[in-house]
Amino acid sequence: ELERVPPAHRAQVRADRIEVMIENVLVEQHLQQLQVAVDKAEVDKKLTELRAELKKAGKDFDKMLQEAKISEAEVREQYAAELRWDAYVAKQVTDKALRELFDGNKELFDGTTVRARHILLTPPPGDAKAAEAARAQLAGYKKEIEARVAEGLAKLPPGADNLARARKRAELIDDAFAALAKEKSTCPTKARGGDVGWFRRAGFMVERFSKAAFALKPYEMSDVVQTQFGFHLILVTERKPGREVKFEEAKDMAREVYSGRLREAVAAEVRQHSKIVLTPLPKP
Repeated sequence: ELERVPPAHRAQVRADRIEVMIENVLVEQHLQQLQVAVDKAEVDKKLTELRAELKKAGKDFDKMLQEAKISEAEVREQYAAELRWDAYVAKQVTDKALRELFDGNKELFDGTTVRARHILLTPPPGDAKAAEAARAQLAGYKKEIEARVAEGLAKLPPGADNLARARKRAELIDDAFAALAKEKSTCPTKARGGDVGWFRRAGFMVERFSKAAFALKPYEMSDVVQTQFGFHLILVTERKPGREVKFEEAKDMAREVYSGRLREAVAAEVRQHSKIVLTPLPKP
């Protein structure tokens, strides 16, 4: 998997790629145990469509496999896993469930976006002490930022009105958070003060990160948030409201969101009963 990534970036993406691969294996093993069937003809059809798309684009199928460092058998396995998951979801989802998801989560579908910064700490997987230390560090960073903001606000003239104080607070918390992100974060976004840019509620960030961010108002910080990538402290800096949308318009997207949440739930449940051994990164 890492051979497909430029050598200079492999250390940065290693943990992320491992987590994705673990989730894929957990889900696929679970569905095979449930004997969710996949028709070989469907896999053949997918492969034929891929060949046709590549040919239309003037690309060679075998050369594509070589460049991607993947075999045809592995492509078939990936298609089979996708089709198996689709078949499983089809048996779980109902219009009633999609309607309830839509009605209870309008921000998922109306185009609302937020912009955020984050500080990421990535303790070694499976190291409980390191995980707790990371949580404590981020909680400490939050207090440190709040202290810097309070110190800056205390320097305002006594007669400063609420608008002036709000503007100064936004400036102070943004500057303090960005400075700490540049110094402490393990995410490549540290170069931008932890700025991850604009994103919608679904389909752009992992669910726990997105859910925490959308629960915040501009210039509010989250508590410590854990995802498969590590531990985050999140600061929302801007928010743009969406538009009114009807269920029928959003039904396909609701199905995608439902599928994504179901996959996370299945992986989390199966993980509790699985033995996962991570091989340490080889020493240089």
